[in-house]
Amino acid sequence: MPYYRRVGEVPPKRHTQFRQPDGSLYREELMGEEGFSSDSSLLYHIGVPSAIVDSQPWDVGDRSTAPNHPLMPRHLKLHELFENAEWKSYDPVTDRRLVLGNSDVRICYVWAGQPSPYYRNALGDECVYIEAGEAKVETVFGVLTARQGDYVIIPRATTHRWVPEGDTPLQAYCIEANSHIGPPPKYLSRFGQFLEHSPYCERDLHGPTEPFVCEGSDVEVLVLHRGPGPSGIAGTRMVYATHPFDVVGWDGCLYPYTFNVADFEPITGRVHQPPPVHQTWQGTNFVVCTFCPRKVDYHPLAIPVPYYHSNVDSDEVMFYVGGDYGARKGSGIGLGSISLHPGGYAHGPQPAAIEASLGVQEVDELAVMVDTFRPLELGEAAIASDDGAYAWTWAGGRR
Repeated sequence: MPYYRRVGEVPPKRHTQFRQPDGSLYREELMGEEGFSSDSSLLYHIGVPSAIVDSQPWDVGDRSTAPNHPLMPRHLKLHELFENAEWKSYDPVTDRRLVLGNSDVRICYVWAGQPSPYYRNALGDECVYIEAGEAKVETVFGVLTARQGDYVIIPRATTHRWVPEGDTPLQAYCIEANSHIGPPPKYLSRFGQFLEHSPYCERDLHGPTEPFVCEGSDVEVLVLHRGPGPSGIAGTRMVYATHPFDVVGWDGCLYPYTFNVADFEPITGRVHQPPPVHQTWQGTNFVVCTFCPRKVDYHPLAIPVPYYHSNVDSDEVMFYVGGDYGARKGSGIGLGSISLHPGGYAHGPQPAAIEASLGVQEVDELAVMVDTFRPLELGEAAIASDDGAYAWTWAGGRR
């Protein structure tokens, strides 16, 4: 988990009087996980963080899914969802389209050019990968700068707003969990410090550096939360008497932060290494891996592309975001593509890719992989972007 951080003004002792210049008390809020038994931060508000003046339903859009049946691998062309759309009028929250999902995690995708509403996901943490573009992420903890290649980790129930910047779309791949997301425990000591074998460390995580205090009244916040219906997801528009961004200081180990894939140090070997060496994040019943440019296997008879494999407990989702992914040559896969390889199906490189990889010294590829431990179903965006031909490419297109 993130290391201890202190931003702005806090009292010398927690749960004690801390007064504003006019003599009134700042309101202390503990934001913590797992019922006061895990990481937390203490935030000091000018106003009352629980003071709402209205609460109304918010329509979260189409969150329905359909089974991947009959079972088959799929190629989803995500860029086609937005290339001809009016992305300049879209925002990074309410215009997300659901690609894949199950009871543990949802994968959404969006191109956006407008600021989002104030937003809070009360279902779980979010891990948003920035495929392209830039944004400021304004949060109750302070402001993050998000750029191409960043993972933006936003803890559950963090009030925030996305503000795209520049003349190109913010292209965001949004991994919404029903749990917490953090570094894999195998990288951490029993006290939470990154170990020497981990592919990144505390220096690579960038949290807010100063408070972001805003004024205002009757401020609307969209809240995603558990609810009735087949998806189990609902939305509420809460209106706060004072601006939720009124925190003058905070400290603790729970806060949003960014990590850029350029700071991931790949682990390599003499022969081909399995995907867990690329693991970057972990949630309940899913992992996120980063396939970065790297030196490849250096055994004299090594085959640099992956072997065929049946990962019998997982569905594998690969999002191709940079370079040239050698194992998929001849399949139509390109930048902005997703390959979905479901559990129960043996998958691996296209046949021509194996011979072509022999003697290669390094690969220039960048991909984000999500492996889930429950089957994924198809959202409306997957159905709309499926190429319909990928399943047959290993057989030369023959059906």
